[in-house]
Amino acid sequence: MTPAKQSQRAVTLVELLVSIVIVAIAASAVLGVLSMTTAHSADPMIRHQAAAIAESYLEEILLKPLTDPDGVDGEAARADFDDLDDYDGLSDAGARDQFGLPMAGLGDYNVAVTVAPSAALPAVPVADALRVDVVVTHSNAVNFALSGYRTRF
Repeated sequence: MTPAKQSQRAVTLVELLVSIVIVAIAASAVLGVLSMTTAHSADPMIRHQAAAIAESYLEEILLKPLTDPDGVDGEAARADFDDLDDYDGLSDAGARDQFGLPMAGLGDYNVAVTVAPSAALPAVPVADALRVDVVVTHSNAVNFALSGYRTRF
C-alpha cells in the first residue's frame, strides 16, 4: 500500500514580499499620524493659555470706570491706569499682570489692546459706549481675539 499523497501548502517568495510591503506601508502611515499628533499636541494648551490671558486682560480693563476718576488722562505706567481709555494702544511683549510685571512662563505671548467708541449697541449713544478688543498672539500661529463693551449706564 502506498501512503496517500498529502497536498502541501506553502508561501511563495512573491507572496511573502507583497505582504511585507503591505505591512510596511500600513506601519509608516500609522507612524506618520502619530508623528503629526505629537508635533501638534501643545497647540490646544497654547490656545487655552491665550484665551485665559485675553480674558484676564479684558476683565481687568472692563472693571475700570468709563471716565477718569482723578481727571488726569493718559497715565504712563500700567499700575496707574485708572480708566478704560488708558489701555488704548497697550502692547505687551509677553503677558503681564495688572501692575505691568511679566508673568513667568508666558513670555512668548504678545498682547495688543484697542479701546474705541462703539456704535454697535443700538440703544446706547456712541459717546456712552466703548468697545475693548484684546488680541493675544503666539509664535505658533495662534491669534486669539476677545472683545467686550462697557457703557456709561
